[in-house]
Amino acid sequence: MKVSSILGLIGGGLAGLGSAGMLPPRDYNAHDYYVVHLERGVQPEHAAARLGLRYEGPMGELAHHHVFRGVKQEENVIKRAVQERKRKRALGGHDLVDSIKFHQRQELHEPMHKRIIPPRPAGFYPAPRAQEPNAQAVARQKSVMAQLSITDPIFADQWHLFNPVQLGHDVNVTDVWLSGITGKNATVAIVDDGLDMYSNDLKPNYYAQGSYDYNDQRPEPRPTLSDDRHGTRCAGEVSAARNDVCGVGVAYDSKIAGIRILSKLITDQDEALAMNYDYQHNQIYSCSWGPPDDGRSMDAPGILIRAAMLNGIQNGRGGLGSIYVFASGNGAASEDNCNFDGYTNSIYSITVGAVDRKGQHPYYSEKCSAQLVVTYSSGDGDAIHTTDVGENACYNGHGGTSAAAPLAAGIFALAFEVRQDLTWRDMQYIALESAVPIDLDQPEYGWQTTSIGKKFSHTFGYGKVDSYKLVEAAKTWELIKPQAWFFSPWIHVRQAIPQGEKGLAVSFDVTPDMLKKANLARLEHVTVTMNVEHDYRGDLSVDLISPDKVVSHLSTTRKLDDSKEGYSDWTFMSVVHWGEKGVGTWTVIVRDTKVNSHKGTWVDWHLKLWGESIDPAKASLLPMPTEEDDANHDVETTTQEAATTTLPADPQATSPVTHPTDLPSDHPHRPTKPAMASPTGTSAAAAATSSASTWLPSFLPTFGAAPHTLAWIYGAMGLIVLFMVSLGVWWYVMRRRRLRNSPRDAYEFELLNEEEGERLAGGGAAGEKGGQRRTRGGELYDAFAGGSDDEDEQETAIPPQTQSRRNLDSEDSSDDEDASNEKGGDSRLLAGSSR
Repeated sequence: MKVSSILGLIGGGLAGLGSAGMLPPRDYNAHDYYVVHLERGVQPEHAAARLGLRYEGPMGELAHHHVFRGVKQEENVIKRAVQERKRKRALGGHDLVDSIKFHQRQELHEPMHKRIIPPRPAGFYPAPRAQEPNAQAVARQKSVMAQLSITDPIFADQWHLFNPVQLGHDVNVTDVWLSGITGKNATVAIVDDGLDMYSNDLKPNYYAQGSYDYNDQRPEPRPTLSDDRHGTRCAGEVSAARNDVCGVGVAYDSKIAGIRILSKLITDQDEALAMNYDYQHNQIYSCSWGPPDDGRSMDAPGILIRAAMLNGIQNGRGGLGSIYVFASGNGAASEDNCNFDGYTNSIYSITVGAVDRKGQHPYYSEKCSAQLVVTYSSGDGDAIHTTDVGENACYNGHGGTSAAAPLAAGIFALAFEVRQDLTWRDMQYIALESAVPIDLDQPEYGWQTTSIGKKFSHTFGYGKVDSYKLVEAAKTWELIKPQAWFFSPWIHVRQAIPQGEKGLAVSFDVTPDMLKKANLARLEHVTVTMNVEHDYRGDLSVDLISPDKVVSHLSTTRKLDDSKEGYSDWTFMSVVHWGEKGVGTWTVIVRDTKVNSHKGTWVDWHLKLWGESIDPAKASLLPMPTEEDDANHDVETTTQEAATTTLPADPQATSPVTHPTDLPSDHPHRPTKPAMASPTGTSAAAAATSSASTWLPSFLPTFGAAPHTLAWIYGAMGLIVLFMVSLGVWWYVMRRRRLRNSPRDAYEFELLNEEEGERLAGGGAAGEKGGQRRTRGGELYDAFAGGSDDEDEQETAIPPQTQSRRNLDSEDSSDDEDASNEKGGDSRLLAGSSR
């Protein structure tokens, strides 16, 4: 057990001291604070002294990440030191600045937005018609209360736990409770605006050691502001105790922690610390927040937060992985989509949408291909009844996807009571395996059958969470093998996107050998990172079609999104292809759906397949993210012809598109763009080879390129050859002319003796000495003349000691690339010297 975990067991008086997520109080008015990632073995105190800063302590649970403090000033002192070191690195020597792999000055910014219920569109819900409860269901409800000694006054109103009116529309948890499973030995952390630990409904289950307030820098995350109620209401859904206060939580014997980050300005460091806080004991992190649900925003977590989430799934719970549950978002009425949210479309998140008490899709719940499941929340005239801030306060209006996420988190806590050994990916598996599809007969929900026989809808994911089915699945679940992944090369498109119904389609072929090299057996998540230039982003939509003809709507149009930024290294995620083998043709279709003056260009994209490994012994952990993961956009990989197409109504009958075949992959550790990738098979894109063969001799390779690309390639090669031949002829002619006309040829050395003359003459006859001396004299003159060819080559072989890097003005930096450049420069210098 880690030292931090041992300290965490010390009593309530030391609450918070045991977690590496605490730091000394910070004053951003007087000081600058920096997060610095140092190479292993470097003493942070020494690095801080070198930079003229003070060492504050480790940055939470992130290995080798530290916090430095300095006097507040406009200049970023670490950035300045790193840049100065780059300029002087050619002088050699070692500097502690060389050990900085990443740095970021912390800036206060607005926190993420709570997933509160947006205003209801006019006329969306008619006045609800009163329905009488089913008499048998009411009798059943009373029997359950008697057997479990539930006397909580609002339990009868907690329809999401037992619905006696719309039968079957609840989380089906009562039989789980009756079997003795109530969330014991499970802990859920509510990452939100606070948690009222003095509420009599939450006090019995409050876990102080796993709680902290990053807004006010104190151990207790108690609500302070007038609107600090969101977190308490979410907590009540999970762990409200059996008593005489309000109602009960779905896992009413589980522990509940509060981590407060949504009430004031915070930094990326605060948010990252929150995602790892006491992560050996906090098993599940419930997050009912994200970027604004306004149909315009497109935001993703920063590198520190991404690193913290990766650290959580790799090292949380003793290596089994933290469970991150995110609300899908409440922006559906604004045509928002949870794939524009970098938290909900993370492969490390379980994204949960909402369904109302009648099993209908509520007006606010966002749709997307990253949504795994849904569960019950507000809509159709009712909401979630739960705990509120105050000793004995209750609330009957909690809702939105904010209420759906903690309800799912509490159900996952029930599974942990029976199976503590479930990994973060096992939890996703049992969630989708046990989900129950709803309203299959409604065409507007777009249910499709996946490759493994499951039903998926972008509205409901794999269906609603069923507590009983999920817990039963957990009891007998066979743990899956470690994660593996495959990254395609970057595919350059660089073509205008047609407007209207037709889209631009580009395909990539995944071969069995590629996945074998990647150690990937079957798929779980699929991500597509892409760059599209467009001056009205909301006009765009993106679809992904798998080899099994299953369709993911990665991106949908948003009428309010008038951004001119397009998609810049944006990653979309899909859980639709879960269980597929992944071998075959993957097709991405980009559309500019509106015929107007706003136009765009599809620049490039690449595919990432994530799933279960073939051989667990060959599995490895994904490295921490860097700012360079999707850099090097100027590096050519494979340029692929695109075709216009429309998405067929029947996904089984896709239009043919042009695609590369047999492209190699070396299974990189992270999704960086490789230096070069080209087709190696005998076949290439059909359109390219058929057109090229009309003019290109058969003995010349086509490289799988299009005709215009081949013309450029062979034209450039021809010009180079012509230039080299002309240069050679010119050099020969000028040299002959110089040898004939130069007065050096008539110069004769004054020989010291006859032996030297014979040696210079090569042992020739006496009558030949003069001519031999003249020729040799000219050669010696050329060899020692200033500006020799060898010296020129050596000078030009020395590379510049610094390289321009992407995002030079970023607060972040990584020395990995600098070390690589330096090594490459040294090797080239040696090569020049050898010549």
